[in-house]
Amino acid sequence: MSNTSMADKALSLTTALATAAAIGAVVTPAAKAKMMMTKAMMMKTRAANQKRAMAQHLEKCFGVALKGHNDCYAGAGTTCAGTSTVNYQGNAFKLVPHGTCTKITTPKGHGSLTPL
Repeated sequence: MSNTSMADKALSLTTALATAAAIGAVVTPAAKAKMMMTKAMMMKTRAANQKRAMAQHLEKCFGVALKGHNDCYAGAGTTCAGTSTVNYQGNAFKLVPHGTCTKITTPKGHGSLTPL
């Protein structure tokens, strides 16, 4: 390998790292703003789900939601609707008609009225 190609590779790497750092510095404030908006949206979604649950006589059923289909905040690892990371996640819930949760059967067992 020639000295020129090693120098070119070193320069390319340095340029790539500098570019990534510059992009990160520019994106960080927007990411923070998005996180703040996401928290506000999460609170709004949570309130809407609670209102819907009461009006339609629904209850939280843990361990029955498919990946990305939970209704809202459910505990560590989730923040709001659609954030469960695996099928039948024990701390992710779906709103289901009152009295049906524990009758729901999944490959991991029955639905639960409390986090699993």
